[in-house]
Amino acid sequence: MNFFNQLPWYTIGKVIFAAPFLISGPTHLIRPQLFMKIMPPYLPWHYQLVIISGIFEIIGGVCLFIPSLSHAAAWGLIALLIAIFPANIYLYQHQELLPAPPILHLLRLPLQGVLIAWAYAYTRT
Repeated sequence: MNFFNQLPWYTIGKVIFAAPFLISGPTHLIRPQLFMKIMPPYLPWHYQLVIISGIFEIIGGVCLFIPSLSHAAAWGLIALLIAIFPANIYLYQHQELLPAPPILHLLRLPLQGVLIAWAYAYTRT
């Protein structure tokens, strides 16, 4: 561990980054129908993919705080964020599936890139 990793803002940033995964992950398991609505129709096994993504969100979020697994967890979350991007695009194209102001659906798309860059910061040792 280097000096950078010991700074309080580094840990605070990791908590803030992990929180959405640790909140959304269990929600995938408890209320999968919320996420199944935004699954593109060309993807198979909507229910199974929602459950799997929720499990990986939980695992990734937790493992970020385990020093020996943090690096791998960050890479895993990057892969997950890339994997779920088609659902965000589909939601933007079909905003009636999750009523919200159109700008929120639009902002989800670049936010994915921000989250990937943020996760990448935790891949560095």
